[in-house]
Amino acid sequence: MNRLGRRVPTRTVLRGLRARLVVGFLVVATISALTTALLTYREARNAILQRSQDIAVNDLRAQVNSLAPELTVPPTQADLDFFRVQLERSGKSREWDISVHYSGVPDSDEGGLQRSVVIPADLKESVEKRHVPAFQRIDRGGDPWLLIGMPVRQSDGEASALSIYAQLPLSAEEANVEALVSAAQRGALPVLILAVIPALLAARGVLRPVRKLRQAAGRIAEGKLDTRLEVKGADELADLSRTFNDMAARLEESMAELRRLEANSRRFAADVSHELRTPLAAMTAVTDVLDEDADSLDPDTASAVRLISQETGKLARMVEDLMEVSRFDAGAAALHLDEVDVAETIRKTLQARAWQKRVAAELPADVRARLDPRRLDVVVANLVGNALHHGGEPVRVLLHAPEPGADRLLIEISDSGPGIDPEVLPHVFERFYKADSARARSEGSGLGLAIAQENIRLHGGTLRAANSPEGGAVFTVELPLRHDERAAGDQPAEDGRDGARPDAGKENHA
Repeated sequence: MNRLGRRVPTRTVLRGLRARLVVGFLVVATISALTTALLTYREARNAILQRSQDIAVNDLRAQVNSLAPELTVPPTQADLDFFRVQLERSGKSREWDISVHYSGVPDSDEGGLQRSVVIPADLKESVEKRHVPAFQRIDRGGDPWLLIGMPVRQSDGEASALSIYAQLPLSAEEANVEALVSAAQRGALPVLILAVIPALLAARGVLRPVRKLRQAAGRIAEGKLDTRLEVKGADELADLSRTFNDMAARLEESMAELRRLEANSRRFAADVSHELRTPLAAMTAVTDVLDEDADSLDPDTASAVRLISQETGKLARMVEDLMEVSRFDAGAAALHLDEVDVAETIRKTLQARAWQKRVAAELPADVRARLDPRRLDVVVANLVGNALHHGGEPVRVLLHAPEPGADRLLIEISDSGPGIDPEVLPHVFERFYKADSARARSEGSGLGLAIAQENIRLHGGTLRAANSPEGGAVFTVELPLRHDERAAGDQPAEDGRDGARPDAGKENHA
């Protein structure tokens, strides 16, 4: 579970930075421990075997120096056997086997003892030909043995014909080495467990600033642009914190400037629209009078009068749209909810604009909802007018009767046109967006669909645009049946007429 109480997947935890830091620390600790253990084992084993070897060689040399002067020269076989028995008895505590060789005297086979000491050729050559002591560690039957060869010198220092060979087991020394290895193995697990503690502490020290950076980034994403990190130290993480603070400061400055410019642009649009309403009202009244008398004028003058009347009407509708948008941006658009018959409201919208013959409506009776009837009129008028101007007839308006217990109301407005270009579809509700640049002087202002969407949002609903599999565009309105009046709120009263022009064009349609 993380700090927000959410369950974190095990795979994510194992791939997290903390887990990787701890595992990396443990891997380094394990490699270091194994390397140290191997070096220690090798040095300890060599030291133990070397010590046992040196002691055995010195003991054998001492015994030979003590007993060899008593040997008659040249010795008989019996003398050699007696000499061998004396050497074995003197080193009984070492459990060594002795083999005695004298040049010119055949080796004895008494009790098979001579054959029990197998002398390698290179060791025998070093002792009997080069007359130098030699020793060799060998493995016999899986057990370690030490083989020693020693030439006997005469009292004058010259080499004699007598050579002594001894073999003794190193099982005790090997057992000591194995005990050392076992002790190291038993101590490795506690060491690794204890290594987890400094690994966690190290990971915590690294992750604490990273966690704070993540939390600060989350607050920045929430819009808290005054978020800053406390900078400690002079390492790379401290540099990262300073960079984050610089970025946050510049972002805050940029957002403040953008908000200021956006507020100025909205205020400018609202002020200009408001100031244009009075002269436009006078211009509209005059053009209406001239339009009525156009038939009595000569053709050129009549055409000019009708053009002025038409363009004045477009300008008046655009100003009204701009004022409506400015009210939405300022949060001054209010809902006036009432229990309405949805089908009857839609029917009145179509009748008021004489669209009954051009629009196929399927409006089941007794569908009631708490809505703002004037705003619903604006939404339906904009969407149907949009479909008629830039889609294709017939246009269909379908009201879905809600299922028992349902809390949402669905209205679909579809046309029979070519549909909306998939590249244009994500932008259909953007302000002033026109799919076809050749229609720059079309009747629409590019605000009709945006105003419809804002009216739906004000109700707490959604407006979606899509293409029908049968062809044509489909706009789906989804509204709550029971609107929360507290959500509507006691918002400021609106200045002037609310709503958009009923014949808002389909500027966004492909």
